[in-house]
Amino acid sequence: MPPLPLPPGRTVLVPGRGEFFVRDTGGDGPPVLLVHGWMFASDLNWLPSYAPLHSAGHRVLAMDLRGHGRGLRSSARFRLADCADDAAGVLEALGLPPALVVGYSLGGPVAQLLARRHPDRVAGFVLCASALDWSDPRQKLFWRAMGALRLVLGLFPTGAWRAGMRLAGAPSRESSWVAGELSRGSARDLAEAGRELGRFDSSGWVGELEQPRAVIVMARDRLVPPRKQRDLARALGVEPVLLHADHDACSSAPREFVRSLLDALQAVEGRARRSA
Repeated sequence: MPPLPLPPGRTVLVPGRGEFFVRDTGGDGPPVLLVHGWMFASDLNWLPSYAPLHSAGHRVLAMDLRGHGRGLRSSARFRLADCADDAAGVLEALGLPPALVVGYSLGGPVAQLLARRHPDRVAGFVLCASALDWSDPRQKLFWRAMGALRLVLGLFPTGAWRAGMRLAGAPSRESSWVAGELSRGSARDLAEAGRELGRFDSSGWVGELEQPRAVIVMARDRLVPPRKQRDLARALGVEPVLLHADHDACSSAPREFVRSLLDALQAVEGRARRSA
């Protein structure tokens, strides 16, 4: 069982693309679409954020990206651009007005591509623990290990995650739920998503995006160097919101993260109103 209540889940059919699993709090508030990070489906990434964002007046939606969690399974190679097009299709199928899009880690590139490829669907965006590119030498070594990761996850999906959670010292009940959720992902897609992320580079075009935006920098991030997160904020022309936390702040420091996210969303909404 998850440690906190979950919003209702639903399957959304996007003509020509397939069926997508979406969490949806409902309500008449301005829609916020949450886009999770690599290997972590929506519930693992956003569980502590659902209720506070809904209480703040938003209609909160979160979709599992293809190959992650309950996300679409496809024979096609994993592409970040397809994830962005999927998200646009979900927003259209639900008949929603332009949404505020929040991208975390890998969700950052998806949000950037969504804003670029479907500007009419994005009222503004917030990028968290993300970057313009993922070509840091240390990160390159990480992406090269994706082949081994695919093999391990394919052979021992649930067992591998449970062992990792035990080593991390997670409570047994919580670790069982987390391991079960992590094991839902497609080993092939997760490995390809890592390689795709290693090839992403928006430095040549991100500054051309016109939507209001904000960037939350994890100042103690050991996966995405904080300097690269600051480069992203600089390229977007915004002063970053600094959070003194590691890459997993959404789950390891949820109160601080949610507070920063609400501040960032409020700032983006304010800019959107002034530019309307």
